[in-house]
Amino acid sequence: MNSTNVTDGSLCLWEKVVIGVVLSVLIMVTVCGNVMVCLAVYFNRRLRSLTNYFIVSLACTDLLLGLLVLPFSAVYEISSHEWHLETTFCNIYISLDVMLCTASILNLFMISLDRYYAITAPLRYTTLVTPLRVAVAMFLIWVVSLMVSFLPIHLGWNTNGTTIQNTLSSNGKRECKLEVNPIYVLVDGLLTFYLPLLIMSVTYYRIFKIAREQAKRINSSSCCKTVRHALPTVKEHKATVTLAAVMGVFIVCWFPYFTVFTYRGMRGQVCETLMTIVLWLGYANSAVNPILYAALNRDFRTAYQQLLKCRRVWPNAREVALTYEMRGKTCNQAPGKQEDKPLHLHTMNGKENPCIQDCIER
Repeated sequence: MNSTNVTDGSLCLWEKVVIGVVLSVLIMVTVCGNVMVCLAVYFNRRLRSLTNYFIVSLACTDLLLGLLVLPFSAVYEISSHEWHLETTFCNIYISLDVMLCTASILNLFMISLDRYYAITAPLRYTTLVTPLRVAVAMFLIWVVSLMVSFLPIHLGWNTNGTTIQNTLSSNGKRECKLEVNPIYVLVDGLLTFYLPLLIMSVTYYRIFKIAREQAKRINSSSCCKTVRHALPTVKEHKATVTLAAVMGVFIVCWFPYFTVFTYRGMRGQVCETLMTIVLWLGYANSAVNPILYAALNRDFRTAYQQLLKCRRVWPNAREVALTYEMRGKTCNQAPGKQEDKPLHLHTMNGKENPCIQDCIER
């Protein structure tokens, strides 16, 4: 009842070649891109912030997905959905798939909370978000991911009658698929996707609402005295824009899959081709994230360039100056050592700093 239909016909040679090339490129981009994210944070001191630790955790998750899951998924697709390895390894492979996808969602969820406190409570940010709490959050992410993947799958909680999945062949063909029942679909879908997605949407909505209010204040400002203390705030908002884009792409990639996943659990059947398309669309998210970092974050872009040139980015590397123009006046600033500090104040002496607000909009 809770399984998908299996295509009886096998792929011809040229179809296997095309699919193999496309999926191989996707896997290589996923692995190489996420390795660069980890190396960029490791070698560049400017990128060593608590927010970027969550980004590294997300990159490690995507990297593990590219190494441990995607190659077997690609072989499974080329083999016309026929599993040639042991059944036990099949269930381990599916458990890894569920675990890593769940970890990606929860990492993005924690990133959204980090951005929320950085923008809405800058004065209390360093007391709310501490290295110990970040470590505990990362630990909980992986514990929860393990609990919703390996535990129910290997105990048969995801199937009807609590039987272990993939133990019987279908029509003489050994399959390797995630079987689901309505209870597992509702618990897994709500707990690991829809509820975190709802909370992330609310947090980013409030963040952008604050940004819009700040833009209105900027329009009423008439001068800019200094931008030295504005840089931490500028960096926080740039990071928020980058991570909001990452979350937006995540929704586009994974929302179709979880919609089909929920429908399959409740109705029992879904088109095999549709399931394959939405699944690989979700996998593509792991390859897109590192590209988004390079496109939207100047620090990551600079670190990538240094890595591609095989040059290590030392702590005293050249700082990139931030320039902008406001009502005919230009204010130049150099980040200096402020880059390595967390978000500080939106206000100076109890008043709004118009220069900070103008730099935010830049």
